[in-house]
Amino acid sequence: MSSALGFRAHSSFPRAAPDAGRRRGVHLRLLGGFELRCDGKVVILPLPAERLLAFVALHDRPLLRPYIAGALWPDATESRAAGNLRCAVWRLARCGARPVVATGGHLGFSPHVSFDVRLGTELARRLRDTAPLSDTELGADHLCFDLLPDWYEEWVILEREAFRQLRVHALESLCERFVEAGTFDLAVQAGLAAVAADPLRESAHRALMGAYLAEGNAGPALRQFQTFARLLHDELGMEPSASMQTVAEGLRR
Repeated sequence: MSSALGFRAHSSFPRAAPDAGRRRGVHLRLLGGFELRCDGKVVILPLPAERLLAFVALHDRPLLRPYIAGALWPDATESRAAGNLRCAVWRLARCGARPVVATGGHLGFSPHVSFDVRLGTELARRLRDTAPLSDTELGADHLCFDLLPDWYEEWVILEREAFRQLRVHALESLCERFVEAGTFDLAVQAGLAAVAADPLRESAHRALMGAYLAEGNAGPALRQFQTFARLLHDELGMEPSASMQTVAEGLRR
């Protein structure tokens, strides 16, 4: 899914003060693809250094060097993996942004680097806890994209699915909050984002149908049910839940 959800312009939720500091300094983006920026400029890294930085950032705590080497180069000998790690650390040190900190036998993610997955996780938890949200948070892309969508290593796939489940829950919650606030256009946007993130998730389709119905549009709600029912049958050979079918039957009448 592309672009921000566009929530910032119309949100009627309580607002927290935006964090202007996130616009400066060093920022790591892993949502939608890898990108490291230092003071607004893209930092080009070789792939081994990108993999190391992403691995350390996603764990978000100091890790032992042998553990990192074994995870990133599982098919190499222990000495070769350690050499690959030393080379990747050297490459990161040369980039000038210093995103990784070495402490003894550990490597950790630098606390001065802004990290979009961390920001997205914080936003999702605040939505879950109905905390105040700033204009900056509501207008951000932190719930719109998959984690490193073109990387297929096992450790990435596991992290990607964990973050997808977190953000879909958050988008469903956001959709419901916009419905309660009477901002139905934004509720529909959040519902569409939830469906795009996980097309086979019934609760995402229910949230979107609820947004359509809240603004008085039964036709789009019924079409959404039909789209979901067809997709579920084609992909899994299943049918929507009885409660969802009851809602759809009521719309048909």
